[in-house]
Amino acid sequence: MRELVYDRARAVDYARRWALGRNPAYFDFEHLGGDCTNFASQCLFAGAGVMNVTPLHGWFYRTADDRTASWTAVEFLYRFLTANRGTGPWAEEVARELAQPGDLVQLGDQAGHFYHCPVIVAVRPRILVAAHTFDALDRPLDSYVYDRVRFLHIVGVRAWS
Repeated sequence: MRELVYDRARAVDYARRWALGRNPAYFDFEHLGGDCTNFASQCLFAGAGVMNVTPLHGWFYRTADDRTASWTAVEFLYRFLTANRGTGPWAEEVARELAQPGDLVQLGDQAGHFYHCPVIVAVRPRILVAAHTFDALDRPLDSYVYDRVRFLHIVGVRAWS
């Protein structure tokens, strides 16, 4: 297995291109619980270039019916990224100050249920995000209402040689 660099610029470029529209290569889950994590996964894939095709516990999308829960569900994506030791991107939860463009932010309620997953597109002077479901581009993170927040810094990508 070899380590690859996560291409943050490509992830952000993808986020900017598709934040206010839909890439026809992917199903739009907006009316089936939301499209935010699907969009975040698309951005991650643009920057990583590698999926993890492990059934159930991997992270991949082939079609709307052939994908993992981690591709489209906030908590499952968190679990995949923070526990991934195989192929694909992996992340660490970090403090706000360490978040970078191309990273993810997840918003949650007081009970600890995380329900939204925007992509960070800028961090100075304030954090700006792109997102689906409630489509947004360059939306200030501090304009959202949430009780909890966690920042997922994409550390790298792994691929088979």
